[in-house]
Amino acid sequence: MLIALLLAAITYSSPVNFPISLAGNFGEPRPNHFHGGIDIRTELAVGKPIFSVADGYVERLTVGMYGFGNAVYVRHPNGTTSVYCHLKSFAPYLNRLVGNRLQLSKQYADPIDVHLRPGEYPVAQGQLIAVSGNTGSSVAPHLHLEIHDTKTWAMKDPLDFLKQYLKDTTPPEAHAFKVYPQPGEGVFCGSAQNQIFGFPQGDLFTSPDASGALRKVELQRDFTAWGRVGFAVWADDYMEDTYHHYGVRRTELTVDGETVFYSDVDNIPMEHNRMVNSWGDYDHWRRNHTWYMKSFTDPGNRLRILHTDDNRGIVCFNEERDYRLVYILTDIYGNRSDYAFTVRGQRQSIPQRPSVPNKGKVLHWNQVNHYQLPGMHLTVKPQLLADDVMLQPSVTESREGLSRAYSFCPTSCPPFNWAQLSLRVSRPIAEPQRLCILCNGQNIGGTYRDGWVTAPIRELGAVYEVGIAPHVVNHFE
Repeated sequence: MLIALLLAAITYSSPVNFPISLAGNFGEPRPNHFHGGIDIRTELAVGKPIFSVADGYVERLTVGMYGFGNAVYVRHPNGTTSVYCHLKSFAPYLNRLVGNRLQLSKQYADPIDVHLRPGEYPVAQGQLIAVSGNTGSSVAPHLHLEIHDTKTWAMKDPLDFLKQYLKDTTPPEAHAFKVYPQPGEGVFCGSAQNQIFGFPQGDLFTSPDASGALRKVELQRDFTAWGRVGFAVWADDYMEDTYHHYGVRRTELTVDGETVFYSDVDNIPMEHNRMVNSWGDYDHWRRNHTWYMKSFTDPGNRLRILHTDDNRGIVCFNEERDYRLVYILTDIYGNRSDYAFTVRGQRQSIPQRPSVPNKGKVLHWNQVNHYQLPGMHLTVKPQLLADDVMLQPSVTESREGLSRAYSFCPTSCPPFNWAQLSLRVSRPIAEPQRLCILCNGQNIGGTYRDGWVTAPIRELGAVYEVGIAPHVVNHFE
């Protein structure tokens, strides 16, 4: 009982000693990943003091890993771990620790990864642990703060713990919605093609009970549909006193008052990170750099932050009547925007699903897939694809001359996790252990065995060939 009370009593404080303003919030959709934390602005300066957000102990210190630059990991007794990234340097006692470990291990090159014993370096809430910087994959000085479930390493929204240190009375805003008539099963406004429709500005109200601002928009336009149609929305969240825009925490789509789709962007498993490409319209993002987040799910999308009805969120217009659709966007502070429009169910013919030329093998999202060409073997396990994928392979001459060069799709097609590719070596070399697989000319590693090089891959649209890895020089021999 005492342990439970102690765990429940933990509190969180700000990691900085100045008002928090965000350059990015948790869960923003990005290619191949969600933004895993919040980006706290440091006034374009380095050297700001950074404090532990809660009691705990320093568990890990890293330099040059995962794009985080210098990073401190603090484990807390309630089952969370906070991670502070892009730091200029650690607090003096941690800097000395890193220096001592490096002298013992002679590890002077990036990356540096120092793990500490539990409780070896305890820290109190508000204790100095580092100063801010611009290290790693950072384009401007800021603090990137993440909070994880220590046991599962699922990503949690830091604002669930720190929202009292920010002010926000600005609701999210939708810019447009996109419709996806299901091939051979639906039409929208007389067309089987995907279409985009803009939202107008709406009236903004301040709630008298301080529960958040409310924006209401009624789209006055005649829409018709028949059959099965999916929807997606392009929307951003905003905060006052900054020009930045953010990801939307909660999105709901209702049809005649019934919820067909609901998302709450929190507690995302790391292994589901790349499923953002399936929730968002990845092809549209590649062309236009805007994210339309779908209000329906692909068969292979297992993101647990998405919730749908039995039709996977796809709306079925099968009655000749008016259907009232409402998008409800809400931020973590309760600020809300409602975007309503009416679609008239109108019986009409639905074009047949267009035939696809059989140019290659179909990879099934729910099966083990083995695909072979002369000199190549590709294996894609179940649950790695959002839906079935028709391969359109390309085989060309290799620049290195050690194999043929292979590509499987004409555009980017990233699986959720690693597939396995093996390429046959076309001629012997003196040091076969140096053979590797090149992805668009970049070494991604590989293992040589019996004339084949095997490596994991995560992009079906890239070009792969066998290459030779450079010699690794050991400065301590």
